[in-house]
Amino acid sequence: MQVQLTEDNIDKVFTYQPATPEQQKAYATIRQAGIAFARAILQNAPSCADRTTAVRCVREARMWANAAIALDGEI
Repeated sequence: MQVQLTEDNIDKVFTYQPATPEQQKAYATIRQAGIAFARAILQNAPSCADRTTAVRCVREARMWANAAIALDGEI
């Protein structure tokens, strides 16, 4: 169920959401996958602006995945 951001739920988006044990496991899985992907990029792509951007995108993807976990897919 996806809900749009509204005045009624905006506080949740900007408030720390303590992780449940289930969420902690999900965060760890996402983190390890991100690290593995970033390492593969660093080990296989030549050092250049595109490689830097690729690693930044992995970091951004991890952030959005963590937000989805924290907000339980509500926003």
